[in-house]
Amino acid sequence: MSQDPAGEESWEALLRSMLGPQAADEAMAAMRAAGLDPEAMASAAGLPQDRNQLALMLGQMQHILAAGGTDPVNWALAGDVATQVVRQTGDVTVTAARAAEATEALRVADLWLDAVTELGPSGGATRAWSRSDWARETLPTWKTLAEPIATSVARALERVLEEQTRELGDHPLAAGLGAGAGGGMIRQLGGAVFGMQVGQAVGTLAGEAFGASDTGLPLVEGHDAALVPANVDAFAEGLDAPAEEVRLFLAVREVAHARLFAHVPWLRAHLLGTVEAYAREISIDTGAIEEAVRGLDPSDPESLREAFSGGVFALEQSDAQRAALVRLETALALVEGWVEVVAGQAVAPHLPHAVPLREMVRRRRAAGGPAEQTFASLVGLELRPRRLREAAALWTHLAEQRGVEARDALWSHPDLMPTAEELDDPKGFVAARDAAASADEDVDAALASIFAEAEQAEGPDAAQDDAEGDPR
Repeated sequence: MSQDPAGEESWEALLRSMLGPQAADEAMAAMRAAGLDPEAMASAAGLPQDRNQLALMLGQMQHILAAGGTDPVNWALAGDVATQVVRQTGDVTVTAARAAEATEALRVADLWLDAVTELGPSGGATRAWSRSDWARETLPTWKTLAEPIATSVARALERVLEEQTRELGDHPLAAGLGAGAGGGMIRQLGGAVFGMQVGQAVGTLAGEAFGASDTGLPLVEGHDAALVPANVDAFAEGLDAPAEEVRLFLAVREVAHARLFAHVPWLRAHLLGTVEAYAREISIDTGAIEEAVRGLDPSDPESLREAFSGGVFALEQSDAQRAALVRLETALALVEGWVEVVAGQAVAPHLPHAVPLREMVRRRRAAGGPAEQTFASLVGLELRPRRLREAAALWTHLAEQRGVEARDALWSHPDLMPTAEELDDPKGFVAARDAAASADEDVDAALASIFAEAEQAEGPDAAQDDAEGDPR
């Protein structure tokens, strides 16, 4: 039997790479006996028709399975896919001259920010990244974000498929696909699929991101500030502002993020912890998965497409998850709102196009992009702040009423941060907090008065005893 990875034998070649020759032959015989058309299944699976592309795909699959592993996400594959996506879209090498422009813009941004915030310089390095650098440097944080949810999805899918494969008895296909045998084929393939999806999203984001923090999340540990010159240039091409102004404006935003995360040590853990809290409460509709698996007709490509596009594997949000999402959206809005206000104040005296640039960045963040949509479908989380305008209005009003120092002091503890309800009335925030503080002061004064009266009631003899000590 030919193993040419093209034409009618392509699906068989893929099975051979996954199961081995003997198991693949028996699986193919069972499928044909059941009336399944391998060519139709190949079309439904989206296998490439080009001989070279399919050969490359088979080689990658063999490499994945040979590496083994039972992690819910194949992170080595995710990194490889991200790198491939970046190369396909074009990765411009950062020359010494371009690196100097970027780092100088970040240095100037630090000077401008000194005049508008009490949060000092981050103390980190200034860096210029290629798109590949961005993907590589941020991938560890994406692991923290995606892996807990991938684990829950993988376990649910394994349980369903394990029940399905029991019907095959001792058939070699069941042995290959069984999820319970110490990390079977389904677990490996599931990790590979999730890894490819995450890698695709990270690679796409690498072609969009301006720096290390413009998604709103702290994507790198430490307090470095970075710019991706290729993405900054691409953004500047469609604007009326000079490229230098655009670079400086984005540098100020990047440095503002770095200062915030450097001087608010609880913030990074709070944001990532909220995502983890969401993941812990995840529940998968295994009934829907089981029904879909039972109802699929592998010989009908259209039925496969409809099943997978119909949200069969959509996540069910519990009350705890919805609460976690509100906390995350509120925190992202507060971070982005503070950065927008502070950056706007910092650039206003220096950049003629500061106002339109601010609005362009705000619209870009609100609209999101294909990579953000991919992550939303993968983990049920959107990276853009929905309430940016309300948060910016709150920070602006607070500075006007109480000053910059009071505004930035709110970051000193998470309990002081505005709540989602307080974002509903940004201008009333200061009055409400003042009223609460006044009430606390009244309570403290009342308690002090009670203690003073109690001491007076004890009389001078009690005071004398206290001074001389208990004679007993």
